[in-house]
Parts: sequence; C-alpha cells; structure tokens
Amino acid sequence: MPTRLITVTMFAFLFLPLITSASPPMSKRIDHVDTYHDTQVADPYRWLENDVRESPEVAAWVESENEYTDAYLEQIPERSRINARLTELWDFEKFGTPFKAGGRIYLHKNDGLQNQYVLTVQDSPADEPRVLLDPNTWSEDGTVSLGGTAFSDDGKYIAYAVQEAGSDWAVWKFMEIETGRLLDDELEWIKFNSPDWTADGEGVFYARFPEPEEGAEFQNLNTNQKVFYHRLGSPQVDDVLVFHRPDHPEWGYSCDVSEDGRYLVITVHVGTDDRYRVFVKDLAEPYGMPVSLIHNFDHEYSFIGNDGSTFYFKTNLDAPRGRVISIDLRKQDSSFRTGANPQAEAEPPKHTELIPQQPTAMTDVTLVGNLFVVESLADAKTHVALFKTDGTLVRTVDFPGIGSANGFSGKRSDSETYYSFSSFATPPSIYRYDIITGESTLLERADVDFNPDDYTVEQVFYESKDGTRVPMFLSYKNGLERDGNNPTLLYGYGGFNISLTPGFSISRLAWMEMGGLFAMPNLRGGGEYGQEWHKAGTKLDKQNVFDDFIAAAEWLIDNDYTQTPKLAIQGGSNGGLLVGACMTQRPELFGACLPAVGVMDMLRFHQFTAGRYWTDDYGSADDPEEFKALYAYSPYHNLKEGTCYPPTLITTADTDDRVDPGHSFKFAAALQHAQSCDNPTLIRIETRAGHGAGKPTSKVIEELTDVWAFLVKELGME
Repeated sequence: MPTRLITVTMFAFLFLPLITSASPPMSKRIDHVDTYHDTQVADPYRWLENDVRESPEVAAWVESENEYTDAYLEQIPERSRINARLTELWDFEKFGTPFKAGGRIYLHKNDGLQNQYVLTVQDSPADEPRVLLDPNTWSEDGTVSLGGTAFSDDGKYIAYAVQEAGSDWAVWKFMEIETGRLLDDELEWIKFNSPDWTADGEGVFYARFPEPEEGAEFQNLNTNQKVFYHRLGSPQVDDVLVFHRPDHPEWGYSCDVSEDGRYLVITVHVGTDDRYRVFVKDLAEPYGMPVSLIHNFDHEYSFIGNDGSTFYFKTNLDAPRGRVISIDLRKQDSSFRTGANPQAEAEPPKHTELIPQQPTAMTDVTLVGNLFVVESLADAKTHVALFKTDGTLVRTVDFPGIGSANGFSGKRSDSETYYSFSSFATPPSIYRYDIITGESTLLERADVDFNPDDYTVEQVFYESKDGTRVPMFLSYKNGLERDGNNPTLLYGYGGFNISLTPGFSISRLAWMEMGGLFAMPNLRGGGEYGQEWHKAGTKLDKQNVFDDFIAAAEWLIDNDYTQTPKLAIQGGSNGGLLVGACMTQRPELFGACLPAVGVMDMLRFHQFTAGRYWTDDYGSADDPEEFKALYAYSPYHNLKEGTCYPPTLITTADTDDRVDPGHSFKFAAALQHAQSCDNPTLIRIETRAGHGAGKPTSKVIEELTDVWAFLVKELGME
C-alpha cells in the first residue's frame, strides 16, 4: 500500500514568526530548608507537592502553566497537520494477543480511534467474537478504563478491574460471562494486585490496602496490604483474612492458585526488585495457615506451576541471567512448617535445577501444553525456547527478523498458544502456535497506512564512559544520509530491570515519516542482560545509566547521524528522571528535552504513594551514603541559576498517583527560575489522566501532537 507522508518539504513553507517574548509564569518561592545528614537542602517549591484536588493555590498554578504552554504550542503552524496525520495513522484496527481461559478465546481490540480497547469473547475459533466488556460506554470522556481480568476455571465468571482517570486504584467487579449479568460483588482499595479464582469458581483470593483517609487517596504511602478470600455473593466487609504481617507493613503480596486447585501461593515483595519470599497454603486444609517456603528476600522465586507437591520456579539463585528449578515441599526441613529455624532462613530451599542459566537473559517462563515456554533476550531481541518438564530442550521458535514477541500464555492441558510479534517498522501480527508440531500460523496483521519496506531497523553497539559495550536500536526511513543534519529522537529508560525491546509505535512511525531518526539504547539498570546489568545501574551506580545515555548521544553526533541542535531526548517515569538528570549534567549537549511523568526530587520520592518501593533501584535519602549519590544527580536539586538549558517540554498529569505530579511541578518551577536564555521551558499538565495506563486515545493523540509540534519547531525541521 502506498505510504502517505508528512514530509519535511511540507513544513518548509509553513514556518512563521512565533510570539515568544512572553516570559513563563514565575512561581512563588518559599524559605523551606531540610537537613539531611548535616547537609542543608533548600526546597523553595515544597508547596507544589500539595494535591491539586485539595489546593486551590496549586490548581491556579496548573491553570496558569497550561495557559502559557497552550499559547506557545498553538502558534506552531505544523500542529494541525501533525494532529491530522497522527489521527489518520491511528485509525486502524488494533488488537492484543489472544488468550484462552475457561475454554473460551478472548481478545482485546480497538476499531481504530476508540478511546479504550474492547474485550471480546468467542467459544471457538470458528465462532464470531462478541463484545464482553466495552469500557468506552463507562464514561463520556473515555477516562474510565479496563484494568486486569481474571477468569474462573469453569468459564462461568470474569472478575475485572475498573480504573478511573489513570489512577492505580482499581475497583474489581464480577460478571457472568454467558449472560453478561453483572453481580453485586465489588472489591475496593486494590492496587498492584490481581485476584485469582479458587478451582470451584466460588470465590477469589486477593490483596488490598486499608481504606485511606478522605482526601489522601492519591498521595499517601501504600502500606499494610492484606490477603483476603472473597466468596461470591457476600459483601467485601465479610471477606476472610488469609494472611497479614502487621510486623512488616511494607510487605506487598500477589496471589496464585495452583492449576490443580490444591495450593495458594503467596509471593511477597518489598520493593521493585525481583527478590521474593514465598508462603504456601494447602487449600485441602481449610483451617491450615500459610507456611513459609522461601524464608528471605535474597533472590527471585517466580512461581511457574506445580506437579503435586513439586513446585517450579524461575529464579536468579546462583544464576544472574535466570534458570528454572523445582522445589519439593515434602523434602524441606521442619522450618518449612514452622518458620522457626533462624539458620534455615538464611539458606536457600532444597531444590533441583531443571533448566540451567542460558547465554541469554531469561525474562519469563510459562507452563503450557506440559512444556516450559522460556522467553529470553538476546541483545534485547526476543528469543523463545521450549523445554520438557525434566529440562530437555524441545525446540526454539523462529521469528521474522529483529523484533519483540509477547504472549505464550495457557494451561498445562492446552495444545496451542498465541503470541504477537512486532518491530519498529513491522505492525503487530498475531500467530497461533501449535505446541505439538511447533508450527506458527499467522492469524492477523495490523493494516497500517504505511509501507514497512520504506524503513530500516538496525542494531549498533557503542562504548559508555567506563568502556561498557551498550547496544542501541536505530530506526529510520530509507535514504537517510549521515550528514549530521538528521532530527533525532533519543529515547531511554534504564531502570527497574525493565528491558526496552523493538516494538511498533504509531507515534514513532509518525516521527520517522517526518524525516526523523529514532534511537533507543539499552542502558544499564534494565534487564536486557540479567541481574548484573540491572544492578550496575542502581543505587550508588545509578550514574552509569546517565553516562550510558550521554554516550549514546555523543556516538550519534560523532558518527554523523545528527548534531546537538537536531538532537532531542525523551523518557517517561524513570526515563523522565533520566532526561532530567542528563539535561542538568550536560545542558549543552541536547537540542530539546522531553521528560515525562518523571521522578525529579530524589530526596523525597519515597514519601509518596508507591515511591517507597523504588528504594530498591534508587536507594534512600535516609541512608547517608545513598543520600550523597541521590543529591548529586537529583534533577530538581541540580538546576543551576544562570544556565542556558535546552528547550524543554515537561509532561505530566494531575491525577498521577504512581509518580506524584509534584515532581514535575517542582522541576518545572525551578527550571523556569534557573533558565538564563530564551529557550522555552514548558510544562503540559493533562487533566483526568494518570501515569499513562488507560489514557484514552483522544488524549494520547492530543499530547503527541503537542510533543511532535514542539520538536518540529525547536529542532528546526524545515
């Protein structure tokens, strides 16, 4: 199909003088000073931490900043054309990866410009899918979304999460699948947890937090989670408390009922690191208590499945790139039953290795068709292999080029599974995979208004400051010349063991259509090469992440892909911190900066909502040594008056309860105060949108329009 382009020549005649003389709003500064380990630290914008819903002063500040940003952006003549092309590109049928549950096939799909994906169901591959849940009918503005889902094994019921305005808080509802009848049951004050059904389909195990004080729902720390059993037909107040450790209010829980229905596996986490304690409750003993199987938080133990009393786990115990082991409950010492042996708590459980550590970094393992499906990364590209339960390799799965595959869910009894594959220039494609024969069958490919053959995707490697070899993906339209004049968007993350892999994105396609180069390095702190790669970008070594990103920028310039005035950097959440740290350390290196929903105050992040979990990656200002490292790179604290900072567009949302918007508010105010040149310093604050999940299509397109228009102007794309 012919490619329809927004070309740079289209922009050439559109540039008009912009009114840029108006100064940004100057925010009130207060005399607030904190003392950390004998170091006094000023915090002149502390008042901007107040919740915009509760503080008229902060609400007025948000309105003033948005008015200034809107006035700046609306004068960019390319804005309307970018919006039209993004809307045009976005208007194609989208779908997630099909999955089977309770004997039926489910699929999340979007007709094109629907604000939210619709969940469909079909009884067999030959049947026409019907709509089961349509979140687009739940609100007029599209800001109420479908979160997680959980299906009873008998296929009778679905439990599903409803999330409003992008909040992490979810209300779980229950529906009878065959009739669509909504039950009266509702579960509230749940986040970071999905219920799991008992084998009889009569109830679910789940974890919830205490109800917060009124007005504190979106800023209070999330502590004291408890595990409950909810029986259908009963009010939540009558739910049975299954597990709680009041002596450890920081513990969080996930609940898995084993496929045979015999055991409840409670996985305990204390942060974002993959290091877990595990408790097991024998459901054949109604009055039996959960007992400890993994007694400490030293390693990852991700539950995969079981054969009777033999449990399978993915672990990094003596294997930084991951391996699969089995643990037989019957072969554990008495401390498994009592949890009372202090010496045993320091020892790993008795186990048998099934799949040893591989050259690639193991990312996920499922048990489908009685085979382990092992997903891993080879230089950040998807690799999938199948093994028998005794660890014997069966085969690997072939994929069409550089890209990412997702899916491979199912049950022990399934003979098939589904996966999707995509890359920067390859639209998502759905495949059915036959577990027995190993054959992949293409079921559907997204029909996007572009020609994949017009684009190049490649992987390069460069050296960071300390000599570490770092991979980077480059994607661009064919014919790009290495003359140093290419508008370039450098995107990064580098944290929390999260891996960046090559996947399809309409926004990035639009960027490449405009003649832009997209670059994505795999920074330390991520999970691309396993635990050691992750740990090399955390706590006292966090500076390695910023050095990797800066080195990527320098490599692109040194190799004549771009130059400073043409180079933009972008990242969200932890990636927003990345952009903030790099622009304060090397303001002369970048032509534009796009920090989104970033963690910008590294001294106080752990005092809000989910921030306490992040100390695994960042450390804490409560520790003297970690404070020094945090203070040295904290974006908010390292802005210096009299510095010329690059053109910057900060984006956040007023209802973000993952990374409190106060981070971006304070950073924006401090940046506007410190800026010494005419480069714009803007903040765009979305309303009724959170950290990103569940954001309606209309708001996504509006935000991307503003971001790309900003880059078109600031990078001189003419």
